[in-house]
Amino acid sequence: MGAALALASRGIGTTFPNPSVGCVIAKDGRVAGRGWTQPGGRPHAEAVALAQAGNAANDATAYVTLEPCAHVSPRGPSCADSLIAAGVARVVIAAHDPDPRTDGDGVARLRAAGIAVTTGVRDAEAEAQLAGFLTRLKQGRPHITLKLAVSLDGAIAMADGRSQWITGERARAAAHLERARADLIVVGRGTWEADQPRLDVRLPGLETRTPRIGVVGRGDGLPDHVTHFPDLAALTADPALCVLVEGGMGLAASLAAADLVDTLMLMRAPILIGAGRTLGDIGLADLPHAHGRWAAGPAMMLGPDRIERYARTR
Repeated sequence: MGAALALASRGIGTTFPNPSVGCVIAKDGRVAGRGWTQPGGRPHAEAVALAQAGNAANDATAYVTLEPCAHVSPRGPSCADSLIAAGVARVVIAAHDPDPRTDGDGVARLRAAGIAVTTGVRDAEAEAQLAGFLTRLKQGRPHITLKLAVSLDGAIAMADGRSQWITGERARAAAHLERARADLIVVGRGTWEADQPRLDVRLPGLETRTPRIGVVGRGDGLPDHVTHFPDLAALTADPALCVLVEGGMGLAASLAAADLVDTLMLMRAPILIGAGRTLGDIGLADLPHAHGRWAAGPAMMLGPDRIERYARTR
């Protein structure tokens, strides 16, 4: 399953409108086939792995990061039916698929065909990887990640608004990787005007992974390639699975106040700014209400900077 999760990570940011799934088919102690969801959402991971495995899929075990789909579409058969037709003996699944077109039917169809099914293997890791897809199904909106570069004393800019650069080059490279994994990257109108950001991916080999770009606020004078969102309601109505918010302060505060931030990505630099700008008013009326809302996730050091992730507990 670890290999399947690693494969699924390759497609994140390229498979809209489908989630990125990984699949490994193993038999007699060897990998017979492997696959991940292809750009644009098809073929599915199972289809790629089965095609690679060929006849070796018969009596094999398939490891899949998401419950195999149970619905037939114009673009191909259901993955549950494909696994059955290939004659696999066992299917190991990480995460349950809440899509009403599957929602347990994939597992039920496999078991009805006499296939042994194991579920919930490394499901927490798979669900974190599938956050955009799951947020879309459960809350009807994109999964929103707010990225903030901050000093040790919590400032996100100097008093006059300057914020280039709080973090170093390695941390900024990590931010570009985060862009490559998103479907949409947005900034507020103030940041767009003040910084004139390119908002593209400038990592070698990933230049083609730049997501759509959006601006929240006034729409006058925006280039044709930039999507305009007049307000947060318009942003949350966008069909994207994963949205990365990179600035500015007003937009970040508004998202926090509306409780629309699902993942908080802090890029903490070992500097003190002093009289700098902070996030601002997020509608917090009482300090006890601030506790228990964020769960610490993975953290890493990139040069002198510390990258921290926090998941909103809901």
